[in-house]
Amino acid sequence: MKHVKRNILLNPGPATTTDTVKNAMVVPDICPRELEFGELTLSVRNDLIRAAYGEKNHTCVMLTSSGTGGVEACLTSVVPHEKKVLILNNGAYGERMQKICNAYGIGHVDYNQDWGYPLDLKIVEELLKNHQNEISHLAFIHHETTVGILNPLSELSALAAKYQVETIVDAMSSFAGMMINVEQDNIHYLVSSSNKCIQGMAGISYVIANLKSLLKTKEIKPRNFYFNLLENHLYLEKNKQFLFTPPVQTLYALRQAITEYFEEGPENRFARYASMYEIMKNKVQELGFEFLIEEKHHAKLLTAIMDPSSAAYSFNEMHDYLFERGFTIYPGKVGNINTFRLSNIGAIYPKDIEDFLVVFEEYLRLNKII
Repeated sequence: MKHVKRNILLNPGPATTTDTVKNAMVVPDICPRELEFGELTLSVRNDLIRAAYGEKNHTCVMLTSSGTGGVEACLTSVVPHEKKVLILNNGAYGERMQKICNAYGIGHVDYNQDWGYPLDLKIVEELLKNHQNEISHLAFIHHETTVGILNPLSELSALAAKYQVETIVDAMSSFAGMMINVEQDNIHYLVSSSNKCIQGMAGISYVIANLKSLLKTKEIKPRNFYFNLLENHLYLEKNKQFLFTPPVQTLYALRQAITEYFEEGPENRFARYASMYEIMKNKVQELGFEFLIEEKHHAKLLTAIMDPSSAAYSFNEMHDYLFERGFTIYPGKVGNINTFRLSNIGAIYPKDIEDFLVVFEEYLRLNKII
């Protein structure tokens, strides 16, 4: 196995991967129309459903795209022309849902909360009640990666059920990083991607869809082509093939990543991520930093940290100092508040966080920022 330089990615994704996932892409060239590749495709699809505890009523549609492509496929495929979707927006990705709907002329009702603040369930219910004859779907971000806030999945899904609307959940940076059960949480469409908590390579998005709901979309006049969820699903069911050319090697990497997910065990992965958050949180707070999100609304997957007030501080200089030593961090801006973000997902471990914190403190003291 070829040794690959290991970088510790503390950005929100793509995440650090194992060498075994990287090397899984080194395979003989194969036509994706071959039966062998079809069997691989079905195994990946079925295990993604299993990871979401959706074996009873759900299927999975895989697409060659970033996670945004999966969200676009959902919104453009499942919302009837005469209906609207209620979009909950408290970060950049909720806003992105609105922009997608605007681009396609999809009707939407918006709840715009200031970024970084929790959603008010009373306002959500009021909107569902006041627009119940118009709204067919409730769409929201589970873990809003812009700021690291966790929106209340079970409570929002319960409200959707109460008003008989279906749910579209962007779980890009939470699926396979914390417990999500699409059956128990009444999720009709869950969207995620291959390069975050599942720890694969970028290039594949997937929608774990309630099969009954997906089949109903045949009544909707298509407003898309490549991203049509139902057509992609039906083609795979009939032919054991992607409807369009897939990223072949990336799928082999995803197959390996899913195998490693189940080998580690979901609960162990969730615990590993949470333990790294605790290590990071304790030290960063000890150094005098403040977090954007209150602990009770935190997913323990990504943390937005307020920039220090020191005149000696420069995010770019800090980034470069850390990058040269093998650690990648990410900037963030919430309104007028400047932050940087530290993610603790991917194939990284407590020792990696501890090593990062040593270099982080070294930089801060060297430059007299603390």
